[in-house]
Amino acid sequence: MPRSTVHRIVHRVTEEVAAIRHKVIHIPKTPEDLEAVSRGFAGLARHRAFLKAAGAIDGCHVFIKPLSGPDGQCYRNRKLFPSIIMQAVCDHQGRLIDTYVGWPGSVHDSRVLRHSPLYRSSLYPPPGHFILADGGYPCLKHPLSLITPYKRPVQAVGAQRFNSHHSRAHSIIERAFGMMKTRFRAIFLQALEVHHTFVPHVITACAVFDNICLGAGDTVAPEDEPEEDVVEDEGENGLETVSGAHWRDQLSAEVSALEEVPTDHDYF
Repeated sequence: MPRSTVHRIVHRVTEEVAAIRHKVIHIPKTPEDLEAVSRGFAGLARHRAFLKAAGAIDGCHVFIKPLSGPDGQCYRNRKLFPSIIMQAVCDHQGRLIDTYVGWPGSVHDSRVLRHSPLYRSSLYPPPGHFILADGGYPCLKHPLSLITPYKRPVQAVGAQRFNSHHSRAHSIIERAFGMMKTRFRAIFLQALEVHHTFVPHVITACAVFDNICLGAGDTVAPEDEPEEDVVEDEGENGLETVSGAHWRDQLSAEVSALEEVPTDHDYF
């Protein structure tokens, strides 16, 4: 088969799969679905303070071929390899419920967030719920609720305890990325051999297939270790980083209240 024919087939199939993304990658559709997600995150965090968590968000860098010309440098991320960013939100089982792909690797997570439909539409999470994020994101109440850990170094015991529970729950998004990288090794573990403008289509198609596999019970163990959370420079976060701080303090106080009985020793 001629190479040009293969090229056309691959592009057509990829575009058609990416076009159905909203049927496969979507937020919880019913209150019961949302409650199941929230209970799942409370289970991951091992504390009832996280019963209003509705997702976990993070960014993933997809290797691409080096670009020539003046725009090439803006695709180099902090690890100095060219990449395109995939922002994703997952549920408590690692199923993707929102994706946004296309920004150059040098762009800060908070800037990608602010240009995403998730941020601009403010439709999810619903009022009273929040999405868990790492230190590269702002701690927000509006226009969407993001709860981040306390920035390091953390001195207060209550804040340390909160960060520990937060990390347990938020790590599911790292696992979700790890599973997708393992499932699609040829795409994620080496430079993607397509034009950089087509990369978002390829990654979105992978996300669709990954959700289909998870829905069918086909899970894979991520082989690469999850990256340690890095407390990044605030970048474009500005003063808005504090808009969710009061809510975070309330959650931290709830964690410190020790509502759940420790099970590591006997009681008489």
